[in-house]
Amino acid sequence: MAKTRSKNIVRTRSFALRAKNGKETGVFTGSQPRQAALKAANRSKGTKSNPAEIRLRERGTKKIHIFKGWKALVSAPKNKPSWMPDKINKPNVKKAGVEKLKKL
Repeated sequence: MAKTRSKNIVRTRSFALRAKNGKETGVFTGSQPRQAALKAANRSKGTKSNPAEIRLRERGTKKIHIFKGWKALVSAPKNKPSWMPDKINKPNVKKAGVEKLKKL
């Protein structure tokens, strides 16, 4: 009897952007928390010298992923399409930790 291999299925997860006071303002999706944090960082006002704190609660759990994020204005790649501007925003994040909530 031959073993069958399971297909690698990437599961999309939802992460709610959460303020310090507990108010959730937006939802970002990604297969990993870092992917959602990069999307949130691209909309933030953080800079490399003064990064914004990004707190993402994974939907369906009490786990909060905390990142420091910023965006930088960089030159577009050489092989860019004609519609892309010469300067683009590049998001960056660094994981700062994980917190567990007692209750939602």
